[in-house]
Amino acid sequence: MNATASPSYPSLHCIWKDERDTEAFAARLAAQPALSNVYLTLHGDLGAGKTTLVRHLLRALGVQGRIKSPTYAVVEPHEGRDYPVWHFDFYRFDDPREWEDAGFRDIFASPGLKVAEWPQKAAAVTPIADVAISIEAINESERQVHLQAFTPAGASIVQGFSA
Repeated sequence: MNATASPSYPSLHCIWKDERDTEAFAARLAAQPALSNVYLTLHGDLGAGKTTLVRHLLRALGVQGRIKSPTYAVVEPHEGRDYPVWHFDFYRFDDPREWEDAGFRDIFASPGLKVAEWPQKAAAVTPIADVAISIEAINESERQVHLQAFTPAGASIVQGFSA
């Protein structure tokens, strides 16, 4: 995670037993009012389930049609039911000049949800995450998940899971 957690911001641990749990988590996340204008970072090894979570989240937000991974494009824009969503995959992000050339600064300055896989590759140019979600594979189907808020908006989202 690219920030130091403040003790004043909440965190949450949970276990996803299977993909149905991932889908249910995404639906709960999508229902959080503060989600409409935050930056979520997703952390985990290859195959941990980051892209699977994003696909379920996008569906829960009303995105229709094919949802493709932005691995080669770096970002894929989507139009949710109520607000725009940008899905970043910084796995192949190597040059900070790309940030300016691709217009990412403008995207982050505009309203909407920004979700990033491999955010550590762009940590020098991205803002602090509102919520960082770490996913660790326990076995083929189970995942250990940790949410950490870093901002008031992020705290609202994490606390929404306790309500």
